[in-house]
Amino acid sequence: IMPTTPNHKACGFSDPKDHHVVTAIEYQEVILACKYPKKTVSSRLEWKKLGRGISFVYYQQALQGAFKDRAELIDFSIRIKNVTRNDAGKYRCEISAPSEQGQNLAEDTVTLEVLVAPAVPSCEVPSSALSGTTVELRCQDKEGNPAPEYTWFKDGIRLSGNPRLDAQSTNSSYTMNVKSGSLQFNAVSKLDSGEYSCEARNSVGHRKCPGKRMQVDDLNISGIIAAVVVVAIVISLCGLGVCYAQRKGYFSSK
Repeated sequence: IMPTTPNHKACGFSDPKDHHVVTAIEYQEVILACKYPKKTVSSRLEWKKLGRGISFVYYQQALQGAFKDRAELIDFSIRIKNVTRNDAGKYRCEISAPSEQGQNLAEDTVTLEVLVAPAVPSCEVPSSALSGTTVELRCQDKEGNPAPEYTWFKDGIRLSGNPRLDAQSTNSSYTMNVKSGSLQFNAVSKLDSGEYSCEARNSVGHRKCPGKRMQVDDLNISGIIAAVVVVAIVISLCGLGVCYAQRKGYFSSK
């Protein structure tokens, strides 16, 4: 804002109620409007982006920094042709113009919110599991704004939030959290084997991760028993061998 001289009064306004929010989709255009009467030759305009530090957007009759090549000034407003998520934040236009009462000062504040489509979500699907155990599949996207909701698919077929109403589900013990992206089987079964994928979706767009196969097998009880028997036999034979060696005096000191 221009400095004032001792012979002139400076009057101005900044009404918090005039603060407004503008929403734009990433890579589209947006106009940051400055509410002020029509621009005159004698008026001076500055646009600033507020935050941890203040940076100039429009200063000394020129767009600054990253806005040079993708924005233009329309009267007091700024048109950004290719908005990005990094443009999100609070902006302030400051205007000074001479008047009969002295130097007229005014400012207006606008917040830019940028909506971003989800990226391909990160999906965690175990390649194998044992029947009867608890298994959790995870899905997460860190880029979407607003935060996306998640849907899981098995063999390309969408799983509903209520497994009892899902004709494709043979396991009624799973729970799906559309906010966190988790799919949990309280007691997984062999029928739950298949290829799982997850979709992240918000108001801007949606993306899906590649399918990953989960194989569920029953615990092989007979195999475990056989292994235990073999180990027991090996231990017994080792014990007999030690006893035989002792009787023969192989361990006696000379």
